[in-house]
Amino acid sequence: MKFSIDHKSPVPLHIQAENLLRTMINDPEHLNGKFLPNEVELAKQLAISRSTLRQALNKLVYEGLLIRKKGIGTKVAEPVISSKSKNWLSFTQEMNARGINVKNFELHVTWVAPDEKTANFFGIDPGKKILKLERLRGKVEGPFVYFISYFHPRVGLTGEEDFKRPLYDILEKDHLVVATLSKEEVGAIAADKFIAAKLEVEVGSPILFRKRFVFDQGDRPIEYNLGYYRADSFVYTVESVRE
Repeated sequence: MKFSIDHKSPVPLHIQAENLLRTMINDPEHLNGKFLPNEVELAKQLAISRSTLRQALNKLVYEGLLIRKKGIGTKVAEPVISSKSKNWLSFTQEMNARGINVKNFELHVTWVAPDEKTANFFGIDPGKKILKLERLRGKVEGPFVYFISYFHPRVGLTGEEDFKRPLYDILEKDHLVVATLSKEEVGAIAADKFIAAKLEVEVGSPILFRKRFVFDQGDRPIEYNLGYYRADSFVYTVESVRE
């Protein structure tokens, strides 16, 4: 695709370059992580200086529309997956509502002795084993989240359930346990070797880390969930209403 800039226009050159870049971003040729032409070629094509072009590029990098890799080039950022704290659903239900087909890359069920923090949350003896569910999930193109869930023995999970179904659908329909309240803590961590391998990122890469404490209708704890999300593929949004 050929682009040009009107050097006689009163619109500043860097603004024109920015608008052209926005057009390029939406062109099928450059979607889904494709690299843009290098700065030298693009600046030459547009007949502007590299500093003018870089000013436009920096604006779109700041907005998260482009990703610049030193020594490699600039590419279009892939759309991130969004999760909201309001209207809380299971992960599968939330992704389906956004038209995203969820793929399970790994699914492991084990019985483990809880650590002190988990045992205290559930109010159980640390020696009593609980069900641990691990799931590596994402889109067809690759995984973007790794979940670890622990469940209170009272819930009644056996480990034989079909965990490809929505989790809270299983709890409600199979075990008559309704998840009604979620308390969450969200932060950022650096990926260790284990998480980096799961999410296919470099060790030390930024990871969105979320703890979720889930309660039933009687405010009794039923699940303790840890979620590790690829920062380049996921954004967590919070809606607040002032009353």
